[in-house]
Amino acid sequence: MLRAGIVGLPNVGKSTLFNALTAQQAALAANYPFATIEPNIGVVAVPDERLEPLAKVVKTTVIVPATVEFVDIAGLVRGASKGEGLGNQFLANIRETDAVIQVVRCFEDESVIHVEGSVDPRRDVETIQIELALADLASVERRRERAQKTAKSGDKVARAEIDILDKILPVLSEGNPARAVEFTDDERTIARSFFLLTMKPTIYAVNVDEATLGSPDDNPHVRTVREIARREAAECVVICAQLESELVALAPDERRDFLLSLGVEGSGVDNLIRSAYRRLGLMSFLTAGEKEVRAWTIPQGTRAPQAAGTIHSDIERGFIRAEVVGYADLIRLGSTTAAREQGLARLEGKEYVMQEGDVVHFRFNV
Repeated sequence: MLRAGIVGLPNVGKSTLFNALTAQQAALAANYPFATIEPNIGVVAVPDERLEPLAKVVKTTVIVPATVEFVDIAGLVRGASKGEGLGNQFLANIRETDAVIQVVRCFEDESVIHVEGSVDPRRDVETIQIELALADLASVERRRERAQKTAKSGDKVARAEIDILDKILPVLSEGNPARAVEFTDDERTIARSFFLLTMKPTIYAVNVDEATLGSPDDNPHVRTVREIARREAAECVVICAQLESELVALAPDERRDFLLSLGVEGSGVDNLIRSAYRRLGLMSFLTAGEKEVRAWTIPQGTRAPQAAGTIHSDIERGFIRAEVVGYADLIRLGSTTAAREQGLARLEGKEYVMQEGDVVHFRFNV
């Protein structure tokens, strides 16, 4: 399962956010640095409004959503790339994740200590970026040295690597992330093989107070982080981690009503989970029957036989066809039989690329 790592400076709300995401008080949230030592891991359901209506159509009460894994990682401080604080452990933990959620504090609260003494989102983002960039810079320099030795024998792959590393080096040297480099598709494929920390897909989780939640763009701190995210082509999600962790105790309808009373249409936690799912390059196809309605997780661009394999390897091995009905058509018509009669059930072969929300029945023979 792919993982999204929750990172940031100490005391910005990482563990509180993790608690809200996992709907349990699993992480220790304390008002001092390094409350999280070992990374907490939680498997979180991906909110999907399609599942309940689909369950009503096929008359089942069993709903199985897609899931994504979140990791709450220890706070980072200046000098982490040189082992300061829990730097070495932080870098090792983040290397094991597939996407990064950087929590940025955008609220004022004298009772919550800030490790730098004041709230300054730009400085905080830059602190994390510089430490990750420095760690990547050391990796890139070592990689370039090895590639140079190999290139002397005329190795074309090594030569191509050097060209790409030479594009990355000056960006990292300025403390900027490698994902800010403009690559061709072929270059990006090679660059990903370097497994750089600053190449990981990134989401900025802007942690605000309850008063800011209804009109976040009135907060200059929020506008600052949005601009940083836009410049990096990263995603930005506004969330009040403290409020969301408290709302866990409420029923879903009560939670929704409370947020609406604040002028907020949806849960920041739900938005963050969906954003992480996308940034991890994941999507869902659906199966529906009397036994259950289920969302299955596959990488974007997956073909039908490989999607079938997520259900069972025998289905992939014996794949014949995928019968596909669009979710909206199925809900509107009320049954797969009606969709067939209307010509809206398609038979797709081995080359079919799955689309988000396909409702599928796989035909196979083993």
